[in-house]
Amino acid sequence: MAPDKEYKKVTTNTIQKMKAAGEKISMITAYDFSFAKLFDQAGIDIILVGDSASNVMAGHTTTLPITLDQMIYHAQSVVRARERALVVVDLPFGYYQSNSEIALASSIRIMKESGGHTVKLEGGEEIIESVKRIVSAGVPVMGHLGLTPQSINKFGTYVVRATEEEEANKLRKDALLLQEAGCFAIVLEKIPATLAKEVTESLHIPTIGIGAGGYCDGQVLVMHDMLGINTEFKPRFLRRYLNLDEQITGAVKQYISDVKSKDFPNENESY
Repeated sequence: MAPDKEYKKVTTNTIQKMKAAGEKISMITAYDFSFAKLFDQAGIDIILVGDSASNVMAGHTTTLPITLDQMIYHAQSVVRARERALVVVDLPFGYYQSNSEIALASSIRIMKESGGHTVKLEGGEEIIESVKRIVSAGVPVMGHLGLTPQSINKFGTYVVRATEEEEANKLRKDALLLQEAGCFAIVLEKIPATLAKEVTESLHIPTIGIGAGGYCDGQVLVMHDMLGINTEFKPRFLRRYLNLDEQITGAVKQYISDVKSKDFPNENESY
């Protein structure tokens, strides 16, 4: 389905209307001006400035090392390119878990310094006070449940979450708590599709799935994964739309060959 041209600017209210109308919500990560501009022009609904920048931009093995200053830098770059999409910015690890005052201060810095529209936090009951305080200050919050990458050292693995009833029940409860606390949407990552369907139907706010099946109100993928820039990551839920790893490598090899052979630059490419 093509983007609805009625939405000149996508806002949190737009996202709510899309759920009510049964229109699926498209979301993708971006970390710089150039890609964000391409995605925005293509009609994406939400651009997530993800803490996955720690992995795909900086080369870390987890999302934990990225700092608030670094997230603000990436968000600034994305916001400069945005004309239509809603920009969501991840609060990085360590900037909201300890207490709600730090969470609010971190969120305000993101909003003031980057121009982003909303923040995203991982967790449920444990971070409810932070969510409430941020929302009460007028900053929209997107929640994130299921596999929460900032908690990888607690989980010890990236396997599917909430397959056991105890964890599934906690996720159901956390989703309702996040909604009551004022979240405008919730990401559901790597959980059984049947559970995601149940949670989605129980909420009046949208759910955005990643590895959570097709019943969520929207879907999100990391740009480096879906464009085939990162070929090492091959989870079941990932659909690759391009193979840029092969195409870019081939183009650079051709450039090297043309330089070495003195084919580039030719007369037409010289002044």
